[in-house]
Amino acid sequence: MKMGRHCYQPERKWAALAGAAFTLIIAACAEHPSAALVSASADVAPQEYLIGPGDTLQVFVWENPDLSATVPVRPDGRISLPLLQDVEASQKSAAQLAADIKAGLSTYIREPIVTVIITDFVGPYSHQIRVVGEAAEPKAIPYRTDMSILDVMIAVGGLTQFAAGNRAVLVRKADGRDQEMPVKLDDLLKDGDLTANVPVMPGDVLVVPQSWF
Repeated sequence: MKMGRHCYQPERKWAALAGAAFTLIIAACAEHPSAALVSASADVAPQEYLIGPGDTLQVFVWENPDLSATVPVRPDGRISLPLLQDVEASQKSAAQLAADIKAGLSTYIREPIVTVIITDFVGPYSHQIRVVGEAAEPKAIPYRTDMSILDVMIAVGGLTQFAAGNRAVLVRKADGRDQEMPVKLDDLLKDGDLTANVPVMPGDVLVVPQSWF
C-alpha cells in the first residue's frame, strides 16, 4: 500500500504545478489586458489587400507599351485605360483586376498578358486604420498584415504634447456593433511597455483624447 501511495505523488505534484501556472497566466492577463488581446488576435488569417479609391496602379500589358499606363483609382472606384474606359477596380485584388483587364483587352488583341502593381495605396475604408484626436498627424492609413498599434503610431508621427495616451481607445466593429478596447499609448511610447503593443485589424479606429488640465 505504501508503494501505491508513492506512485501517485508525482502526478499530484505535476497537477499542483499546472494549476499554479494556470493561475499565474490568468493573473497576468488580468494585470495586462492588452496581452490577452494580442493572444486572442494572433490566429487571425492575413487578408489580401484590396484596391480602393486614391490608390495608384501601374498596369503593364506585355509587348504593348501603348496600352500600359500608370493610373489613379478615381473616387468612384474606377480606372480608365487605353481601349478600356470605366474599369471597376475598387474592392478587387491586383490579380483580380489584371484578369478583368485581360478579359477586356482580349476583344482587341490576342491573349494579352497583363500585370497590375499597386504603387501607392490607401485601400477601401474597410481596410484602413483611421486615427483621430491628439495624434501628430491624424489620418487614415492602409492596413498591412500583422500590423500593431506601434506601427500605427509610427505612421502618424506619435502623439501631440496634449494627448492623453493612456486613455486612448481602439474602436472595432464586431457583430454589427462598435466595441471599445482601451490602449495604453503612453506606456508603450514613453515607457517602452511592449505588453501595450496590441494588434490592429482592418477597419479599426484609434481615438486619442486630449489630456485634462
